[in-house]
Amino acid sequence: MAFSHLIALFIIIATAATLHANGTTQIETSAQAAEALRPIAGEVTFAVFAAGIIGTGMLAVPVLAGSAAYAVAEMFRWPEGLDRRPREAKAFYTTIAVATLGSVVVSFTAVDPIRALYWTAVINGILAVPLMAIMVMMASSQRIMGRLTAPRWMVIVGWLAVLIMALATIGFFVL
Repeated sequence: MAFSHLIALFIIIATAATLHANGTTQIETSAQAAEALRPIAGEVTFAVFAAGIIGTGMLAVPVLAGSAAYAVAEMFRWPEGLDRRPREAKAFYTTIAVATLGSVVVSFTAVDPIRALYWTAVINGILAVPLMAIMVMMASSQRIMGRLTAPRWMVIVGWLAVLIMALATIGFFVL
């Protein structure tokens, strides 16, 4: 996790050094994002961008497909887990396959990936508030958590985080 955050920090710094410093403040296509790397990458701009996108996809697609399969399997109480053989958890592995193929199909549609990422982040931000509130309520419930109930200070911090997230969400729509 530390390495992923360090990489994210360097991505932010590189973005500031290339995009904003060169007056690029609106990126609407992948081609524009790749072209913004030209001051650093030069003639290999598109190769560098493609390698980054392919690498990200190779990391993200299995993780997202796997997490979706775990969530769906748990929701329907299907046998799940990568430690099981496919014949022991057919629905789990089918969900992984469908999620993976679905992501491939989307890449061949007219869906703008930059716009899709943007709206996905907006939806995630909106959904985060009620989900965080439910988690704080569950963590503070003696009936649900038993002896592992969150201490009072942690519940207060949790509600503070919910409040901050709610204000950020409202601020997004106001500004």
